Amino acid sequence: MGVVYQPIADELRSVDARLHLELQSRYEALRPVLQHGTQLGGKRLRPALLLLSGIACDPARRSTNLTDDHIVMASVVEMVHTATLIHDDVLDKASTRRHVPTINARWNDDTSILLGDYLFAQSFYLAATLPSTLACRWVGQAAQAVCEGELRQVLGRDWLDIDEETYLDMIRGKTAELTRVSCQLGAQLSGADQVTVEAFGKYGNDLGIAFQIADDFLDLWGDDAEIGKTLGTDLQQGKITLPLIRLLRHDDPKIAHKAIEALRAKPAERLERIRPLLRDSDAAEYTREVANRYRCDAIAAIDHLTPSAALRSLMMIADFSVDRRF
Repeated sequence: MGVVYQPIADELRSVDARLHLELQSRYEALRPVLQHGTQLGGKRLRPALLLLSGIACDPARRSTNLTDDHIVMASVVEMVHTATLIHDDVLDKASTRRHVPTINARWNDDTSILLGDYLFAQSFYLAATLPSTLACRWVGQAAQAVCEGELRQVLGRDWLDIDEETYLDMIRGKTAELTRVSCQLGAQLSGADQVTVEAFGKYGNDLGIAFQIADDFLDLWGDDAEIGKTLGTDLQQGKITLPLIRLLRHDDPKIAHKAIEALRAKPAERLERIRPLLRDSDAAEYTREVANRYRCDAIAAIDHLTPSAALRSLMMIADFSVDRRF
């Protein structure tokens, strides 16, 4: 990712500095929790998308089109993202993320929920410091969509009749909405015209969908040590993702029925029972195919723009979203 982020290396360091500045407390007992929370975001993907979009929308103005407002909003989207991760870890009962213990594992669920709330509150306060209210409104709407997507998935646990369209609509909210807004904000803050802002929004939306599909793939076929977080939690929590939707619609009714039985088993038994069925299906191939389709759509949304290092990085991120192993 160092190569991908090279065009914005200095700005990302500024984002990290801003995050550490914002996540301070006069209460000593809170400091270790806040500091630990800043480590969980990992790849800094959403701040990078915002900054790269801010450059790629008009590369001729490279020296002037990234401002402190970009740094502020890049910090905001990372705080919102981290808050959702911390809450996710409680829902999934996950013990590790990015090779470090989750907040709920190191402290407890109460601390996780409150820290997530703290990050949401701080992010909206920081967004409100910009002269225009547009950025704050966009981030607020994105956060609402993320929560709606998560709620729909929680309320739809063990929903074996879920179809692919509904699944895609859920992940459009829970993951793609924040990547979409990150890209749109970057272009908007750089003064891009409405057509260009919408092109970056299309890129961010399709990228987010591809990224989440790949995440769901890794939850079943990934390597815990390589990814650095607890895997198999979606299955245990009854979240029916694209590979499982494909398996449940297998051409052989016997395999589809066995899949239903496996998904109705005790949570701890589901992964062991479902894996041989997945191996005998095209679920992995199909999941990669759908993710790749959204990857291609993301690239197509911005490939007409003036070539630049930032645009190349956005293309590389689209490739990484599907090809990654972590």
